[in-house]
Amino acid sequence: MGAPPGVEILDFAGLLARARGHGIDPYSPRRLAFHELITVRSGVLRCSVDFAEHVLTEDAWLWVRPGQVYQFHSGLTEAEGAVVLFQSGFLSPATVDAARVDHPARQRPPTPGAAGQDTARRVLDLLEREYRGPAGLSLEAHTEVVRHLLAVLVLRLAGVRGDEGDAEGAGSEAFRRFQQAVERDFSRTHRVGDYARRLGYSVRTLTRATYAAAGCGAKTFIDDRVLLEARRLLVHTDLAAATIGERLGFPGATVFTKFFRRRAGETPAAFRSRARGTRHADGSGGPGEDQVRV
Repeated sequence: MGAPPGVEILDFAGLLARARGHGIDPYSPRRLAFHELITVRSGVLRCSVDFAEHVLTEDAWLWVRPGQVYQFHSGLTEAEGAVVLFQSGFLSPATVDAARVDHPARQRPPTPGAAGQDTARRVLDLLEREYRGPAGLSLEAHTEVVRHLLAVLVLRLAGVRGDEGDAEGAGSEAFRRFQQAVERDFSRTHRVGDYARRLGYSVRTLTRATYAAAGCGAKTFIDDRVLLEARRLLVHTDLAAATIGERLGFPGATVFTKFFRRRAGETPAAFRSRARGTRHADGSGGPGEDQVRV
């Protein structure tokens, strides 16, 4: 019997072997085409997600979403834990909606309290056992059991409050619509007025709604998303800065460089050189390819 399509569960040693089996440097920056849930059972794992540093200790969780760039900065042999890789389509539409699986990526890891941590750990233990030993079930039944257990896990983790990803849930309808529009169109327009006109709001309304939900103005919110994508492309691709600027909707390389310098405090070339110059636990460095799909 094969494993359920659309999901894969590994320990850290298995993740290391999987990457190397596909000819991928496990310590290079990666941009995923799927979700990756990481939890540490012992030891310490240092990594970054979209250039924010995280130190994961025992019972910590990290949810890396499609499109994010993440990188390990300590050896996968220095800690023990589990990794759950899954495609959004593996879960039911109801779970995807309730857990906000396709919500724009969060920056902070989910941090369940003691009771939530115990529940998440128990569910993960059941999920791992079922994934590895279907106990005589047909592949169809086995897949459904894994699907439901994974749904419980992501719903538990998505229910954790206290990070900026939850601001959207508490925010206004205007901000929710604006956020979705920015995610879809940030490479086409950087003007608040364009979004306001398309959504049927005033610029003032969008600015107020964005301040209330995200703590910044609407223009800053757009520019933050553009800068994040620029950083992702500079680290994860070999595209020229001018090409990246064009892809992100800038009229010329000079305009893009001025934007990047103003927002990041350095040129695109300097950022790329610094980000790629990081050496890793095994001495490797530099950009890497996307991991293969699960």
